[in-house]
Amino acid sequence: MPTRHIPSSPKHSHVEPLHSPQNVIQALSIDNLIFGLDHDQLKILLIKHHDPIHKDKWALPGGWIRYDENLRDAASRLLEELTGVKELYLEQLKAFGRVDRFPNDRVVTIAYYALVSAEDYPMIEGQSTSYARWFSVNNLPDLIYDHSEIVAHGIKFLRHQVCHQPIGFNLLPEKFTLLQLQSLYEAILNVKLDKPNFRRKIMKMNLLTPCNEKQQGVPHRAANLYRFDDDAYKKLTEMGFAFEI
Repeated sequence: MPTRHIPSSPKHSHVEPLHSPQNVIQALSIDNLIFGLDHDQLKILLIKHHDPIHKDKWALPGGWIRYDENLRDAASRLLEELTGVKELYLEQLKAFGRVDRFPNDRVVTIAYYALVSAEDYPMIEGQSTSYARWFSVNNLPDLIYDHSEIVAHGIKFLRHQVCHQPIGFNLLPEKFTLLQLQSLYEAILNVKLDKPNFRRKIMKMNLLTPCNEKQQGVPHRAANLYRFDDDAYKKLTEMGFAFEI
């Protein structure tokens, strides 16, 4: 997939400002967890603030919900305003409503998440009051409010999901090797998997279709290429099949 350069972000209000703009639900906000796989690292997209209250601090991209928009629409709007990233399908993760999570006010936040290839969304600092950057989930800066707690929950949830649903295949090219597949799972789960056991388990699921092709232009022995068979997965699921890594 070709690299897409993200345009500069337009002007916007800060994430969860202490003085909220008009026409927003002041007790309810959105926070987006955008996980990105960057080669062998799982990363998350954060924004840095330049406003006096949160100057040089990092946060999840999010903000206030308008009275006239749906929750997912608000999540998508805020993500695009703050980072330039758009047209992602965002899944609702969880509501976070600890009484003391926000200073001086009672604010509940709804977290949304997505898993993408970080290479497809390179971050370019814009001219807005914040800019975005990918961080390894193993080396995060200090975050505002309870965002560290939200990120920790999101990572745990994501790792559970990739073990029980084949969502990781969406990050691979159409044709991939078993080594590429294993590397993907090792990056997301942050573990070293046993190669023979992983391949035996994957092939036993009957979800991969051989392409009858090998890698081209590699300096090592060319490996066989496979495709993920989505139709086979749907049929097996209807029969009670449970995907598990």
